Amino acid sequence: MSDTSGTTTGPVRTTAFPQAAPAGPPAQGGQANRPPSHQPAMQPQRPGGQTTAQRPRPTGAERPARPAGRGAGPRRVRLAVSRVDPWSMMKLAFLLSIAIGIGIVVATAVVWWVLNQMEVFAQIRGLLEEAEAMAQFGPLLEYLEFSRVMSVATVVAIIDIALITAIATLGAFVYNIVAAMVGGLHLTLTDD
Repeated sequence: MSDTSGTTTGPVRTTAFPQAAPAGPPAQGGQANRPPSHQPAMQPQRPGGQTTAQRPRPTGAERPARPAGRGAGPRRVRLAVSRVDPWSMMKLAFLLSIAIGIGIVVATAVVWWVLNQMEVFAQIRGLLEEAEAMAQFGPLLEYLEFSRVMSVATVVAIIDIALITAIATLGAFVYNIVAAMVGGLHLTLTDD
């Protein structure tokens, strides 16, 4: 450090600090204590009071490579799922089960249409007529009509929506109880 006489006894390093505003009446706009931002930073001094230019910091490609070791690879974070919100699980399961229910109805319609185009139902009817078993099995063929097949598929889809939503919500409650005892599901996440 320097004393008040202006002489130094060895190398002195100074650090630029914001300048305090001069005491006096406040400037216009109420910015009396704001340091001026246009003043250059103070430079380090050599013995004898000479200043030295600061060395520029390396940027981008000039920076040396990070040494191999702990920070060289992708980051890995270990997390634990300690609680699942049952309300959010119910909403998610409901929407997913609606999508599955729509898929069931559409898949049933496509399969029925493909079987009808391949004349599978007509061949079954002809086989039953040849075997003279239409009196016994004829009423069963009525259940293979498109409207009845789609009605059954719709009922299955509605039951599917109710069951998947209820099971997923109960699963969230059970998971929370088990996670409170054993700590939950542990995950290790890695960024690429």
